[in-house]
Amino acid sequence: MLPGRPMVRADGIEKNYGKLQVLKGLDLEVQAGEVVCLIGPSGSGKSTLLRCINHLEGIDGGRMWVDGKVIGYDIKGTRLHEQKDKEICRNRTDIGMVFQHFNLFPHMTVLENLVEAPRLVLKENRKIVTERARELLTMVGLAEKAEAYPRQLSGGQQQRVAIARALCMRPKLMLFDEPTSALDPELVGEVLKVMKDLAQSGMTMVVVTHEMNFARDVADRVVFMADGQIVEQGPARDIITNPQHERTRSFLASVL
Repeated sequence: MLPGRPMVRADGIEKNYGKLQVLKGLDLEVQAGEVVCLIGPSGSGKSTLLRCINHLEGIDGGRMWVDGKVIGYDIKGTRLHEQKDKEICRNRTDIGMVFQHFNLFPHMTVLENLVEAPRLVLKENRKIVTERARELLTMVGLAEKAEAYPRQLSGGQQQRVAIARALCMRPKLMLFDEPTSALDPELVGEVLKVMKDLAQSGMTMVVVTHEMNFARDVADRVVFMADGQIVEQGPARDIITNPQHERTRSFLASVL
């Protein structure tokens, strides 16, 4: 990471699904070590933006950079040419992503879930990866579950495994797409604690969330989105406690 270069830079991002324009020329920068929470009503484009950052969704206009590299495309002259799947996967290894649903491999133990990608994608030594995986399971409070299978875990435990699995790839950037929305209320806190600890460690994070207390207490910046655009952004506590835009005030009144 070069001094002064943002970890994420979105410049005029457009995304369409047929005739529906989901992202409308959106600009955003996220600095290294920054925690940014994306909030807003359903359908505002938050999750789509997150998926465009790591090219799970292609873009229809603009440019997306992560750590100075255009994601998903090669620039030839003034035109973008989509990279081949193998190159996209290689460039995506610096980006970890945690989804609403845990997407763990059900036929693998917890430890095997963590070790699989570093071994296959990064070609790392099994012993080294296994040691790192066990350290990460300790970090998320699940050291004793290394040999368990996903079906033997609660939803909160599975989501903590999913976070550890993403971290096992040693990403520079972590993306979270409403990671607690599929959890029972009593399990939300254990996942948010792991995310808070991760933020305090200096990890760059972009989080789509409806957990306003987490956004207020953990995020450096909150970005309010509506209708595929950024309506308002600023320091987390300022946006949550004293929003300036009427659309932001209305949204927060409905969720707080």
